[in-house]
Amino acid sequence: MTHAADNDALADPHAEIARLRAEVEALRAKSAELEKRAEAAEAAAEHDVLTPVLNRRGFVAAMTRTMAYCTRYKVPAALLYLDLDGFKGVNDHLGHAAGDAALVRVAEIMLENVRATDAVGRLGGDEFAVLLLNAGLDEGREKAAALKVALETADFTWEGRKAHLDGSFGVRAFAGHTDVEAWLAEADAAMWVRKRGR
Repeated sequence: MTHAADNDALADPHAEIARLRAEVEALRAKSAELEKRAEAAEAAAEHDVLTPVLNRRGFVAAMTRTMAYCTRYKVPAALLYLDLDGFKGVNDHLGHAAGDAALVRVAEIMLENVRATDAVGRLGGDEFAVLLLNAGLDEGREKAAALKVALETADFTWEGRKAHLDGSFGVRAFAGHTDVEAWLAEADAAMWVRKRGR
């Protein structure tokens, strides 16, 4: 059987070349598919499973890159930390599906109101953060105020019932931070000062 196959291949080298080309094409297609899956898995690892923004891991990675860039090129940056106000009421009165939809809407509002060069992340639960490049403390505060208005004026309705979106922002400018968690903690603390002062 082997000798016959060998003899066939020798008798028709064009058929053998065509067979080999088909195998190579099949391997290329399989390789492209695996590469596509790997890219999708990598993207999923840094994106929130519910909302269209980065998850905590992805946002921390963006902060790390931004801190290095700001340090090297002496560029300003501002970190905004958002905690939604009254979010428990959305879950309690409208249900968890409504709460999930509200989180998606908040993420969309944030994305709609920042530049493509800025990063938006959901840090967990109802906490979000925005990283503004080429922006100092004043610009960060202005953006936080604008985002707060965008949230408050957003039309969020679930099954015919309206819910009010609102939040408290803390803002901290980049000040040579070398620790991502320290910068986040400062912005978080600033947010709690604002929340308690309401």
